[in-house]
Amino acid sequence: MYYFRNISYMISHLFLMLFIYSFVTHRYSRRKTIAICATSGTLLTLTDILKLNLFPDSSLCYVTVTILQILLTQSTGLLISRTRDNRVLFMTLSSSNYVIAGSIGSSILYIWTEHAAISLIGGFLIHLAILLFLLTRIREIGLKAYERNPLKGTWELCLVPVFFYCGFSFLAFFPHTLYDNPDNIPGVILFLITMFVSYVTVLRYVESGLENSGIYLKNVLFESYIRGLESQYYLVEQSERNLKILRHDMRHYSNLIDSLLAQGEYDEIAKITAYFNSVAEENKVEKYCDNLILNAILSEMQKKADTSDVRIRFDVIIPRKLPVNDYEFAAVVANLLENALNCVRDLKKDKRYVNVKLHCGPDHLLVRMENEYEQEILFDTLTGLPKSQRLKGHGLGMQSVSAFSDKIGGSISCFCEKSLFHIILYAKFQVIL
Repeated sequence: MYYFRNISYMISHLFLMLFIYSFVTHRYSRRKTIAICATSGTLLTLTDILKLNLFPDSSLCYVTVTILQILLTQSTGLLISRTRDNRVLFMTLSSSNYVIAGSIGSSILYIWTEHAAISLIGGFLIHLAILLFLLTRIREIGLKAYERNPLKGTWELCLVPVFFYCGFSFLAFFPHTLYDNPDNIPGVILFLITMFVSYVTVLRYVESGLENSGIYLKNVLFESYIRGLESQYYLVEQSERNLKILRHDMRHYSNLIDSLLAQGEYDEIAKITAYFNSVAEENKVEKYCDNLILNAILSEMQKKADTSDVRIRFDVIIPRKLPVNDYEFAAVVANLLENALNCVRDLKKDKRYVNVKLHCGPDHLLVRMENEYEQEILFDTLTGLPKSQRLKGHGLGMQSVSAFSDKIGGSISCFCEKSLFHIILYAKFQVIL
């Protein structure tokens, strides 16, 4: 009996680490992440010896070791995860429940068949079936949650796997096991079904929240994009009207120039040509790059800067076709520029400027922005990005930038130097020849 329980627990710990590895975005390399998960699985197996073999009749030992194992499991998820917040906690807690389902299945098979090998193989297959099902149906939703902003209320969602875990523990393992009370098997099976139905409902809620969040962000971006196009259309229309008037009067100016040439009034002719140049300069439509979407966003941000008397120094080399999603990239630029404008709008006039460098090629993407600052900038200790000091609900722009960087395999660095705040986003792409 002891060897059966030991092997059954070892199988559970193996699949527990597989669940955590599969449903958490990784902070470290694949090799290092696998090593951390393998170490945690080994420690879980070794601690099982205490409660299963050395002190099998001690309730205190069972409870103490179980609590330590829970802490070790959740710490493993937080350690390897790129994001260390309520999202990864929900995933690791849920992984523990998925594993319990397989363990209970193995125990029920042993009670019904009294054959250890059949029970272990059956339990292994149940674990594998649950893992494959979740990988094909649920994993994409879970990983999308990492690429977006944390959903409101996810801390409350973490209570769902907590209460299910506690329920299973008291029904099937402690203080009496299913081997002691086999009459609990129908109730445990119904509880398992309830858990999976609840998870389907929860994950649909998460998916719906992600879709609504995505729709909102897209609507905000499209609104800025449309405003930028409207501004450009108005400028083009106004320029065409002014140039049409100038062309209409050109015949009169030509006659006047001929007359002034005959009289040798070259200074007056210079004034007329200077007037032509000023009209042409005033009616020039600014073009920042060949990409229509980004150009519209930059035009809109320039308009915002003009209202606050902020100078934006552009260094833009962006092709018409980008190696990344146009709208996502435009949203990143808009978020960073808006943060910079908010930072400098109340400074002295000589400090109200933002340096913007946007370079993109087939194999790389570089975004660099610099601006003056006076108030202290606080950085998140986990992400290294600046934290919003405004009311709750702000700071989503930087989270969106971070998600975009993660998606394209880029890196973000922020630092302050001589009253200048710098933020750099860089990504290197693999060019397929």
